[in-house]
Amino acid sequence: MSIRTFAAIVAGSFELTMKIFEFSGKNNMREIDHVSRRLALGSDTYAHGRICSEKLDEVCRTLKEFAGIMKAYKVEAYKAYGTSAIREAENSIILQDQIAQRTGIQMEILSNSEQRFLDYKSVASKGESFRRIIEEKTAILDIGGGSIQISLFDNDTLVSTQNLRLGVLRIQEYMTRFEVKPSRREFFIDEMAMAQLTGYKKLYLKDKEIQNLIVIDDYLSPLAVKLSGGNSNKAVMDSAGFDKMMDRLRTGNPAQAAKALGLPEEKLPLVFISAVLTGRIAELMGAERIWAPGVTLCDGIAYEYAEKIKMFRGEHDFEKDIIACAVNISKRYMGSRKRSETLDNIAVTIFDSMKKAHGLGKRDLLYLRLAAILHDCGRYISMVNIGETSYDIIMATEIIGLSHAEREMVANIVRFNHGSFIYYGREGLDRETYLKIAKLTAILRLSSGLDRSHKQKLKGMKAVLKDNQLFLTADTAEDITLEKGFFRERMEFFREVFSVEPILKQKKALQVQK
Repeated sequence: MSIRTFAAIVAGSFELTMKIFEFSGKNNMREIDHVSRRLALGSDTYAHGRICSEKLDEVCRTLKEFAGIMKAYKVEAYKAYGTSAIREAENSIILQDQIAQRTGIQMEILSNSEQRFLDYKSVASKGESFRRIIEEKTAILDIGGGSIQISLFDNDTLVSTQNLRLGVLRIQEYMTRFEVKPSRREFFIDEMAMAQLTGYKKLYLKDKEIQNLIVIDDYLSPLAVKLSGGNSNKAVMDSAGFDKMMDRLRTGNPAQAAKALGLPEEKLPLVFISAVLTGRIAELMGAERIWAPGVTLCDGIAYEYAEKIKMFRGEHDFEKDIIACAVNISKRYMGSRKRSETLDNIAVTIFDSMKKAHGLGKRDLLYLRLAAILHDCGRYISMVNIGETSYDIIMATEIIGLSHAEREMVANIVRFNHGSFIYYGREGLDRETYLKIAKLTAILRLSSGLDRSHKQKLKGMKAVLKDNQLFLTADTAEDITLEKGFFRERMEFFREVFSVEPILKQKKALQVQK
């Protein structure tokens, strides 16, 4: 039986963490070590906008220790990520370079949507417990140092996801700056949170009733697991159980409360902030149960690595969640669902038939599908400048699971579908990204021309590539004069990009009414 060892390292807002995992056989992931060092990088970033050299020295010393531990465990692979504290720091690029030079560890920076997607996968690592709870109306509350992410699910499908700047360390920084008295902490957190949550409820919750709230964080979750006897699957509280825990956090002086709960005293204020946020959001949603499984970003990183090396195959379709996120963005901007579905089907058909010609992969197909779904979201703002307004909407809207660079690719494909293509060297794109955008734009343009009437006439279209010709067969008796005209106009760019001649054939003759 093959056994592989992997390390996940996270430079978070409050601490540096490393978990070492062992993979043995299919779907067998076991944590074998967990090391963390308190280092409040977020207090520098959120207060001053950058991380000081003293904190950088501490980061490098700790990472060298982590490297030694990895060597002792004979770790075969690792992933090291920085989150919001490094992402939002003005000197983040310098920090990455210094870490690499001084420790040999290559640290990547996660965008918010990438980080939340990995956090989401960390819950999926709980297996059956996750699958069972996600089938009901469920919200995932992901609490970080700089912000929180609220994702709503219904019947195993992602309905919406939204980021709010209500992170634990960010709130603590405000309380320190505004000299909030201990007796007024809960009131202050409540007022700060509800100012944003009230608007969130109007836009995203409306009349939705949420049964379960899953909490992912480094503060409240470990306490909940500890209070449940160490069993993460039993770290489930109803409103009475949660109120009882809150009472324990409120009473006594900090030293006594920390000792009673088995927490480091310096971590107690952060746990309290996280608990208040959780309570307010659960109340806002009417959630019946709160599950805090104690998973962290490290678990999600390990889960994704295991998927990539084919030693873990989860039953949940995460790509479906990314697609669902785009569908809901399109819906928000009054996009036509039928038109998007038709465009998506035609684009996928052409993409699949052109595999030998384009050399693109599965992830690139996802970008094409997202562009097809979001192709006309800008129409909500302007009926004339659809490409530019669509680009702005996509760049201003997070799509969970996509990095900033990936989102920009999708936005450019949509923009160039409506307007003139900008050739290499004028947009600051690297060669590989430029070629992907060109190829996917060519496919989307051709697909869009084939449904120019927006009447979905070519739903059952088939595509076959023979030599340097792409035969598109439309099984329809409808008048497709409009589609043929726009097909001819849009085929030139397709031919330029692929050196392939697209040919449209109508299988059924048009029935002329007498």
